[in-house]
Amino acid sequence: MRLKPGALLRFYSLCGILVQGSQGQFPLTQNVTVVEGGTANLTCRVDQNDNTSLQWSNPAQQTLYFDDKKALRDNRIELVRASWHELSISVSDVSLSDEGQYTCSLFTMPVKTSKAFLTVLGVPEKPQITGFTSPVMEGERMQLTCKTSGSKPAADIRWFKNDKEVKDVKYLKEEDANRKTFTVSSTMDFLADRSDDGAVVSCRVDHESLNSTPQIAMQVLEIHYTPLVKIISSNSWPEEGQSIVLTCESKGKPVPEPVLWTKDGGELPDPERMVVNGRVLSISFLNKTDNGTYRCEAKNPIGRNSTEYVLIVHDPNALAGHTGPDHAVIGGIVAVVVFVTLCSIILLGRYLARHKGTYLTNEAKGAEDAPDADTAIINAEGSQVNAEEKKEYFI
Repeated sequence: MRLKPGALLRFYSLCGILVQGSQGQFPLTQNVTVVEGGTANLTCRVDQNDNTSLQWSNPAQQTLYFDDKKALRDNRIELVRASWHELSISVSDVSLSDEGQYTCSLFTMPVKTSKAFLTVLGVPEKPQITGFTSPVMEGERMQLTCKTSGSKPAADIRWFKNDKEVKDVKYLKEEDANRKTFTVSSTMDFLADRSDDGAVVSCRVDHESLNSTPQIAMQVLEIHYTPLVKIISSNSWPEEGQSIVLTCESKGKPVPEPVLWTKDGGELPDPERMVVNGRVLSISFLNKTDNGTYRCEAKNPIGRNSTEYVLIVHDPNALAGHTGPDHAVIGGIVAVVVFVTLCSIILLGRYLARHKGTYLTNEAKGAEDAPDADTAIINAEGSQVNAEEKKEYFI
């Protein structure tokens, strides 16, 4: 059959339109990240489609769906939506082996494709703390190790002691046998101290698959240590006739046995006045014989420790005399003042007695060049008889 020239022209024009329309079609996909065991949704969209078929295939290039027709027998794979503009499928109970590059194909001439990479996150196992033995003696070195497996990518481990992060730790990452996941471990090394007794040490595993909810393993530390002893006195200035209570505070682990009280290295000398009740030593009607060094000793299976208190009993009368005015000092001061005053009076009297008497004026003795009154008196002694009318007195 031969086509007329007009019909042939119309055929070529239609083919050009179809080719031009297919060039504007292109499938669109997005990468997907899912946690192992979850569900992955793969979507392929085409904005312009002239009834051209869509297809999803897995990393092994096996067809999963061709339009709305299922091609692979896998109960985990289901159709979500199928139209000329979209082909969406879901893969449930995703495993690490499902990870890879999935392809959406649009069957134009030529076929157009779009890639979507499916990333599967390996969830780390619950961490465990090893290396702890209970109890630990004070001063011993402790090495605690926190370990978790199955993470992809490798998880991060952080240490805390009573909610305060510990920075000085060691970190180790190893690839698992499946060559997909990792085993991560971290070690905290420190010397046991009594302040660590009862402390909560926690190992925290952070990973993007945990949705900001980290996995935590905890261990409570038990540290044994020798007793710490301290004596507390009820009276800071004990006086004769008063009483005093000495309390021996002892803290240790295990709990210390009943304390032992001694005085000057021996037993308490007066049990009637010196009464021990548990950790408390009470002394009544204090006197000077009670002065001395009192020792409190506490012990437990780890060791023993002691402390001392020096007791000085004061005389209340001496204390009163000390605080009142010192009459002896005041008397001494008064005596000194009186002595100085008397000496001053005597010297002044002698001085006045020496200068009391008669002397002639310069006119009477004819000595205009006398420098002072004393010289004038001395120079004028020979002429006193002839100058009685010019005599003057100095008092």
